[in-house]
Amino acid sequence: MSSPTVASPHLANPRMARFDPLERILYFDDFDEGTHGWTAHIGNYEGSLDTLLAPYSDLRPAQLSNLTMWDVGSMGAMDGTYALKLATRPTPGHMAILIKRQTWRELADVRFEAYLAYKPEPRELVLGELDVRAFGVGFDLQDDTTRWMPQYRFLNAEDGKPAAGDATDQASRTTPRGKWQQRDETSVFHTIGGSGSTVSHWHLPDEGWHDVLGGTQVMCYNEIPTKVNWFYLRVDLDLRNRRVSRLQCNDLVLGRDPLEYIAFPAMPNLRGMLNAFVWVQTDTAKRALLYVDSVVMSTGAAS
Repeated sequence: MSSPTVASPHLANPRMARFDPLERILYFDDFDEGTHGWTAHIGNYEGSLDTLLAPYSDLRPAQLSNLTMWDVGSMGAMDGTYALKLATRPTPGHMAILIKRQTWRELADVRFEAYLAYKPEPRELVLGELDVRAFGVGFDLQDDTTRWMPQYRFLNAEDGKPAAGDATDQASRTTPRGKWQQRDETSVFHTIGGSGSTVSHWHLPDEGWHDVLGGTQVMCYNEIPTKVNWFYLRVDLDLRNRRVSRLQCNDLVLGRDPLEYIAFPAMPNLRGMLNAFVWVQTDTAKRALLYVDSVVMSTGAAS
């Protein structure tokens, strides 16, 4: 009797089987092994760090975490011991951004997949389901003529109210609904320093976001502040045609209607850029936390 065959080789690997990658793996980052080049996002400067734009001056770096909680001890990551933990300051509206800088080897289809979890810092004996304002995923890409930046965020709460519901409505209070949003315009560019060769802009202002059609979603948010549930996130990019064909969070799949992105003329020194970044933002005077268990970036087979 012949042995059964595995349709895709990655399915035979327990660490990879939870992903659906394209043919070639660009990177597989399991944070049990370290930070894998993911680093704090920092703005451009010239001559002095004082030339950083104000929103970049207080972004927090990530750290490896075994998810230690006061009541259960260390629960560990979704798979293994460590996740990469991103934390804001306890200031309403503050953000923390994590980025990996990569380049493409050819213009092809690219797929980003990750397992994530978000929570406010569990410093109170309350659920805190509306303490995190948003988390998001984005990309900074450039070809020969265009720099383009797909940016998508899950808006969970605004000013203590569910993002996609009325806080006075009983259904919204018991099952808060958030919504996916996108941007198609960047913020203003500023000249940095005196040479004329450096510019900067703030990637993620609160303004300019609008709803993705069909993007309302109820996320799993367990019954006490220290329970963490992991979720799956995927974005499919077509680098040849500058198209975002899919945004997926668990069972919600968006992209049947065109997903938008920011675009402007190519900039010096950035050809080939394939940067991916994630972020989290707090809505209250409490730290918002984003945990990243693992990430896969894959592409179609080389031509």
